[in-house]
Amino acid sequence: MPQDLLAGNAIHLRRSTIFQVAYHPGASPALVFLHGGLGNRFNWRWQYEFAIAQGWEALAYDLAGHGQSPPYPRYSIGRHCRDLSRLLDRYSIHAPVLCCHSYGVPIGLEWAQRNEVCALVLIAGGTHNLDPWWEVPAMKLLTWGGRHLYRLPAIQQLTRKLSSSHSHQRLDRFFAESPVPHEEQPYRALEIFWGYNFFDRHGNPHFKDVPTLVISGGEDSTFNAEMGAELASHFHHSRHLHISTGGHLLMAELPEQVNNAIAQLVKSISR
Repeated sequence: MPQDLLAGNAIHLRRSTIFQVAYHPGASPALVFLHGGLGNRFNWRWQYEFAIAQGWEALAYDLAGHGQSPPYPRYSIGRHCRDLSRLLDRYSIHAPVLCCHSYGVPIGLEWAQRNEVCALVLIAGGTHNLDPWWEVPAMKLLTWGGRHLYRLPAIQQLTRKLSSSHSHQRLDRFFAESPVPHEEQPYRALEIFWGYNFFDRHGNPHFKDVPTLVISGGEDSTFNAEMGAELASHFHHSRHLHISTGGHLLMAELPEQVNNAIAQLVKSISR
């Protein structure tokens, strides 16, 4: 049986910190995948495998406190950015295409503010209004103990039905590989994004000339078409792709459309 390309390896980033990382060599520019809150590297399965099929260099990993990577006693976007820098240095990746989902978007933007990127792919996530009114109390409730309900398969199945109107094997695999966690750390890690606004912090980005693809879904209650258009407006060379039938999990719901858009972006910067 062939090895799963996303199985990855345990990589020491510093003395006692071991991150789970999937890496595949290939042609530049490298595609580097940042998952969102409560997720893991497997969220990007269809894009990671697509990148490798195209012969591109690709890297995906579990953020601190998620998946198989270690928790931190204290989280910050800056710390996530330092982890990313160490990983890219380890693999000698320079000026990647950063592919970011949901809460991975602010991490990608903060990293791009201080480092060179070739292009940005920003899916279902922005830089402000990141947390709808219900998210903070809901996440606090889960942190305090409600998360233990997700030990029950029936609750996981209910969440899967409520998360997307799509029903196919890819989504079944998505939720099998990324069930809603019942550990505390992923919920604590979310708190750093509440009230965050990249443009309030930095004004105009230093990287506003970088080719940028913003993707939103018409069935996404957390990142709508207006938010996608507003985010794209901050970049001189941007494209906003709004997929009316897509939800928050666009990478698994409609991978062909997402992959085609990424391929067009990479082709445009490789000429």
